[in-house]
Amino acid sequence: MKKISLLGSTGSIGVNTLDVVERYPEKFQVCALSTGSNVELFANQIRKFKPALAALYDSTKVDVLKELVGDLDVEIVSGQEGTISIASFPDADMVVSGVVGSAGLLPAIAAIKAGKNLALANKETLVIAGELVLKEAARNNTQIIPIDSEHSAIFQALNGEKTERIKKIILTASGGPFRNFTLKQMESVTVKDALNHPNWSMGAKITIDSSTMMNKGLEYIEAKWLFGTEIPVEIIVHAQSIIHSMIEFVDTSIIAQMGIPDMRVPITYALTYPDRYESDLPSLDLSSIGNLTFEAPDFDRFPCLKLAMDAIETGQTIPAVLNAANEIAVRAFLDELITYKDISEIIRMVMYNHRPVPLQEMQDVLDADLWAREETTKLITVAH
Repeated sequence: MKKISLLGSTGSIGVNTLDVVERYPEKFQVCALSTGSNVELFANQIRKFKPALAALYDSTKVDVLKELVGDLDVEIVSGQEGTISIASFPDADMVVSGVVGSAGLLPAIAAIKAGKNLALANKETLVIAGELVLKEAARNNTQIIPIDSEHSAIFQALNGEKTERIKKIILTASGGPFRNFTLKQMESVTVKDALNHPNWSMGAKITIDSSTMMNKGLEYIEAKWLFGTEIPVEIIVHAQSIIHSMIEFVDTSIIAQMGIPDMRVPITYALTYPDRYESDLPSLDLSSIGNLTFEAPDFDRFPCLKLAMDAIETGQTIPAVLNAANEIAVRAFLDELITYKDISEIIRMVMYNHRPVPLQEMQDVLDADLWAREETTKLITVAH
């Protein structure tokens, strides 16, 4: 029985992870849960899965949660310290991080320092502090298993292959809802338009990131840290989201991982690795899909993708600045304070205004993150 601590239980990754746990009751047990502020759903999850420890980040709602689950034998904690206690819970065999954004960094570090293997869906952890996170994982002899469908695909396709045999990683992208839009059409994109993803059901922030292709940019950076910064990564737009990613080897052979576009598949693999469990999810039916298409990404229409690629090339604190600026800009777009096209322009300006420094300790990341949030907020205030 593998005991799991789950960070971000009410988000899309968290909900899907709990669905997987329910499908294998004899294999998995939830021992700790955390969420941000969705009290009602969180209370239902606590009641169903009966964790020993539960953390609500929003401390103003703790009393409400205690009223809802007061009859249960569960310890309630709150704030960032509470989330970190979930990540380092002694009983857990594995920590699943489904937290959105840079808020996932410190809990991930806490999990690694506690010697827990980390099933990681929070790409920002490696985007903003990849070098430091990997050093900590090596120091504590812990494994990071990717949950993102693309990185899970690469992880599976590699399957023990030596780095020197790899020619390149081919990271697939759906292209989002605006894959066929012209530059002119993208000038009038609304929040509703951007939240309408053709293939995946995700939270608002990641759905907007997918529409701008920033999500793929963040995945590009994450792939560099997970699989080796020296390995070339190519991005190709694959609208059907059936091939989740590929590896080309030095002999030009390509191994692709395929499957239905359902996050429960890579989540299950992360939880069961290195084993595989029989699944009752529907199998991939290629005959019903018909055609699989591929095209090069367009950096003119999707400048966020190029900004992310430039960020990892520069390195140091620039990826942290890119991520923080994007988080603030996306929130401003969702709140209709800026236009869709403003997102990339604001991020570009913040990156240009930043003087990068090497990552020597975690405080360097946190300082850059805070600086970028303040700088982005200033620019949005001026724009608005």
